[in-house]
Amino acid sequence: MSYSSTQHLIGDLEQRGELVRFGERVDPHLEVAAVQRRLFAEQGPAVLFEQVKGSQFPMLANTFGTLARTEYIFRETLDVLRKVLTLGVEPVDFLRSPRVYLNLRTPRAIWNSRPKWVRRAPVLANRTTLAALPQLVSWQDDGGAYLTLPQVYSESPQKPGWQGSNLGMYRVQISGNDYAADQAGLHYQLQRGIAAHHQAALEAGEPLPVNIFLGGPPAMTLAAVMPLPEDAPELSFAGILAGQRIGLAKTDATPLPVLAEADFCICGKLLHNKVLPEGPFGDHLGYYSLAHDFPVLQVEAVFHRTDAVFPFTVVGHPPQEDSIFTELIQQIVGPLVPRTLPGVKEVRAVEEAGVHPLLLAIGSERYLAYEERRPRELLTLGNALLGSGQLSLAKYLLIVASEDNPALSTDNAEAFLRHLLERVDFSRDLHFQTNTTIDTLDYSGDGFCEGSKVVIAAAGKPRRELLDDLSATQEEALLELPQVNAARLPMPGVLLLSYAGEDVRKLTTAMEANLAAELQRGCPLVVLCNDAEQAASSFARFLWTTFTKSDPARDIFGVGEFVQQKHYGCTGPLVVDARQKPHHAPELVEERDVAAKADAIVEKILART
Repeated sequence: MSYSSTQHLIGDLEQRGELVRFGERVDPHLEVAAVQRRLFAEQGPAVLFEQVKGSQFPMLANTFGTLARTEYIFRETLDVLRKVLTLGVEPVDFLRSPRVYLNLRTPRAIWNSRPKWVRRAPVLANRTTLAALPQLVSWQDDGGAYLTLPQVYSESPQKPGWQGSNLGMYRVQISGNDYAADQAGLHYQLQRGIAAHHQAALEAGEPLPVNIFLGGPPAMTLAAVMPLPEDAPELSFAGILAGQRIGLAKTDATPLPVLAEADFCICGKLLHNKVLPEGPFGDHLGYYSLAHDFPVLQVEAVFHRTDAVFPFTVVGHPPQEDSIFTELIQQIVGPLVPRTLPGVKEVRAVEEAGVHPLLLAIGSERYLAYEERRPRELLTLGNALLGSGQLSLAKYLLIVASEDNPALSTDNAEAFLRHLLERVDFSRDLHFQTNTTIDTLDYSGDGFCEGSKVVIAAAGKPRRELLDDLSATQEEALLELPQVNAARLPMPGVLLLSYAGEDVRKLTTAMEANLAAELQRGCPLVVLCNDAEQAASSFARFLWTTFTKSDPARDIFGVGEFVQQKHYGCTGPLVVDARQKPHHAPELVEERDVAAKADAIVEKILART
């Protein structure tokens, strides 16, 4: 079944037992967000909140809360996409000219890839205001209410029309801070398609028209988060994924098309050279992204269909519902990796570490096959990965050779990390990039969007056996180190230390002098944290602590460290300082009273499934 609207989707999910209607009044300020987080954690149903405090519009939560439900929603079209990928063409070429590449077995996909103009547009039936929308506030220190599942549509001023369009999911602040009632903050990143459109408008001295859709065909939501090339219109991808042409309509309120079956359409313009502080916002790394100046959208009209439903999600400490999109996207684009980056077998952004901080990759290591294998080609591949689209946001890139274990997969992060730690030589296998750009949401570096990267490449036979348990003698030796209060092993070969000192090099010197060689060999990675027991409570928590709370150039140290010909290395364990620091953004913490209310609501919802 291909869904044309949110209402169509709701009806089918309800009939299938995948959606629950909740008739009691709920509060969009903190409460429904806390409920959403629990629904996702419990792999619960989608929920339609029919009574929302302060708004006439119902709210739809957890639509994509499980991978199984998301695959069900797109069950009839994912195979078509996979068929396209098996044709051996670049996806951007297909989206430009689908007729050239699709054979007679998929003629409908050719038709569906082009949007259609329609006269009847349910979304244009009514008008409202930003203030009348559910004022969703997810975390207590957020700067205001946000749209969290927006489909932001813009067109290139140099190439107007849907063929030159971009559809992206950029967060939109609709109240708070210094915004007027008819203004919103639009937070986008520099590598996104809308950035090129906005830059062209700025150079022309003109405002940039922007439409923001909420709801409609669920394929539009997935298309908005797909990492497509700038010149590949997401509307084509959405039509193929929806299994039907995307209906567009015209209105005098905007020069851009509106999504006919959307629940809401916000029409406006990015004001020329106008910025205002946007944020804070509790984001997907598990911290607040702080207030920064971003473009201002002057809202000229807010349309909604008569039966409009307000869809939303919540981001926060990973994983959350957005991780389902990440998983589905990796399923779709994963087969393309060997063709777009020859030599790379697999690549995966690790959701538990906040996606961008940690990237795992498997590649070929074929140079000088007659010698003992060591990272050579892997370094070339690593540079290619860090120069490719959204992969360029990676902070830690760990890459290993497929020849060492053909069965290894990036799907299993723990097995991957164990494989790497058995083989890595930290005297040669660390490769830093300093004073570079990182994700705008990552505050572990030197400033806004500024930080460093490291490539850790490992190849060859195992060099060591990893320690999988601490003896009483070993733990006692660790606790005798200066200002070390606890020691835990979250996995073989990784040592977490609660460390209260200020001088990490003083600690590494003490480790070199006082720890037995067996302990140093068996634990090649040491992570300093505020609370080792909490960080070791799960493998996911270890990943999140290590890779979101550290900047490679600033926070990597080593036992027996040295610099030779500008290359940094160490002869003993690598030490990562992953403690909370004064320049870091605050961590997200849920309020107790909100948690108690959310627990009670979720209990009622789950009792109906």
